[in-house]
Amino acid sequence: MSKRVNKAVFPVAGLGTRFLPATKASPKEMLPVVDKPLIQYGVEEAVAAGIEVMVFITGRNKTSISNHFDTAYELEIELESRHKTKLLEIVQNITPPNVSCVFIRQSMPLGLGHAVLCAAPVVGDEPFAVVLADDLIHDGDRGCLKQMVDLYEQTQCSILATETVPPEATGSYGIVDTGEDGELVGVRGIVEKPKPEVAPSNRGVVGRYILTPGIFSMLTQTQRGAGGEIQLTDGIASLLEHESVMAYNFKGRRYDCGSKLGYLKATVDYALDHQELGADFKAWIQKRFD
Repeated sequence: MSKRVNKAVFPVAGLGTRFLPATKASPKEMLPVVDKPLIQYGVEEAVAAGIEVMVFITGRNKTSISNHFDTAYELEIELESRHKTKLLEIVQNITPPNVSCVFIRQSMPLGLGHAVLCAAPVVGDEPFAVVLADDLIHDGDRGCLKQMVDLYEQTQCSILATETVPPEATGSYGIVDTGEDGELVGVRGIVEKPKPEVAPSNRGVVGRYILTPGIFSMLTQTQRGAGGEIQLTDGIASLLEHESVMAYNFKGRRYDCGSKLGYLKATVDYALDHQELGADFKAWIQKRFD
């Protein structure tokens, strides 16, 4: 009997050094895009995909993430006493009542693969999603995770979200070898951050994964790779020897909010689309550049 994807893992233990000094005391996942932190967009995408258990792999100085998804009694009482009903509803509905949050401390900064492995006691023998919050993905219809969860129900195998990247940028991505083009294709191999001259393609893996529990035994045996870390890419390469893995060119626009430029692009586009602010912001931009 097949199992549905009901858990999402959010590796949020990184230091966010590219945004220093802004991230010296506050996690990069809590950087706001208009009026929501990056991590909330990721959780909302998971909720829209029908996922009910959010597993956060945290580190030191990440308590603001757990605080964000916890009940803020003092704030709610203050808003209620001031009859700020709309704001109260926003605060109370950051996560739906059926969604639970689990927080696991990653004791050592040993990389993405190790962070995913930390989730094994909670995930167990179920398929699960992995969401990298600094990849903000905007879509007009179904969210990226919803697309992937639907595909998993059809294929019952691991699925990697991919997009075509500039050939000179392969050194910043896990790159898949598919042997063919197409929206959803089988993966023959995967390599972490190859130089352009040796990259098997320019189809890069981005921050959304659906993985079978088989990945845990692979990661347990994975040696430290690029950067001296346990790479999720290396675990997936081992998984390929035992199971089928698919690459999926998702529908939607990705913003690399792990970079300052990508973060600024996301902020501008989301502000332009904002129901309350969009028209005024667009008018200001037009006036600013006239």
